[in-house]
Amino acid sequence: MINLKNFNWGPGLFLIIYQLLFLIGLPIYLYYNTPSLALIVCSLVLFFLTGISITGGYHRYYSHRCYKLSKPAEAVILFFATMAGQGSVLRWAYDHRIHHAFVDTDKDPYSIKKGFWYAHFLWILEKPKGIESKVVPDLLENPMVVFQEKYIGTAMFLTNLAAFFILGWSLNDYLGAFVLALWGRLFLLHHATWFINSLAHTWGDKPFSQEQSAVNNYLISLVTFGEGYHNYHHTFCNDYRNGIKWYHFDPTKWMIWTLHKLGLASNLKKVDDVIINKRIILEHKRLLLERLNKMWSTRKDELEGKVNELAEQLLEKLSRANDLKRRFHAYRRQCIPQEILQELRSDLAGLSQSLKDDFNSWWSLSKDIMKMKPQLA
Repeated sequence: MINLKNFNWGPGLFLIIYQLLFLIGLPIYLYYNTPSLALIVCSLVLFFLTGISITGGYHRYYSHRCYKLSKPAEAVILFFATMAGQGSVLRWAYDHRIHHAFVDTDKDPYSIKKGFWYAHFLWILEKPKGIESKVVPDLLENPMVVFQEKYIGTAMFLTNLAAFFILGWSLNDYLGAFVLALWGRLFLLHHATWFINSLAHTWGDKPFSQEQSAVNNYLISLVTFGEGYHNYHHTFCNDYRNGIKWYHFDPTKWMIWTLHKLGLASNLKKVDDVIINKRIILEHKRLLLERLNKMWSTRKDELEGKVNELAEQLLEKLSRANDLKRRFHAYRRQCIPQEILQELRSDLAGLSQSLKDDFNSWWSLSKDIMKMKPQLA
């Protein structure tokens, strides 16, 4: 329960009242009005621009410094992120860095251990603690961040007012612009962001780290601009990607990559594939051994031995493959004779095939173990 003495009256009352009024007002508006296609499209575009500015700006740029931004691009992202109505970047990034440092503990500002609704929304109703400069020293040296922090209330009001008037005037529908492009957009965007603190710590799998609550969930990524691969993010939070595969839905990753290609972003941080694969193997090994530990089976010792042996074999071959790749690229730059390069290329191809076979054996063994029913001895 929220203590009234610790209630964050300004933001708290605003968030509670505007959501209640929206849930009551939207059906009434839709009963008497049919929004135009242009209004719906413009509202969705504005939802996308403000949302991706939070994930790509507040989150991956300011909170984690996953890449560098040119000043013009930073100004544009900061403008739309301000319109998202999620407070200042200084406060947002401070809370998020504390969340990563103390995830799932009492010091976590929106710990899922305090309940789903606390992590989703109720934590915002508590008075925030003061911002410690040692946590965000880089942001305090950024003039745009300091300016936004000083005038955040006015900035949020004016950016949203500008969007409302521009859309209302251009579409000749001020009521629709208010209900959908302003009111509805803020409602959807707030809950989409809050889902990362609640759903993304509740529902999904944990391929990279079993020890903390963050999970990977493809469906969550669809409404959070790619933030649903949260188990990966909490394991490798400095990577500019959340979805590491090409087919992972991560619009924020694509935006950052596009900015890089346009010369507006640089120093994109990316975790090496070998490190990622090793982490997956180690976490999966731990999961399989825990599973076997809960079973009674005449093959228990045999299976444990296979898990340990195959895991070590995969880790060793991944390291060898990484070393071969490094040598191959280094030799190419040094104009080493083609015979040596061809030999390295052949060794690498053979090792890659061996790794593929071992991975197939690993997943087959894993499938067999996970099918076994746990029984305490």
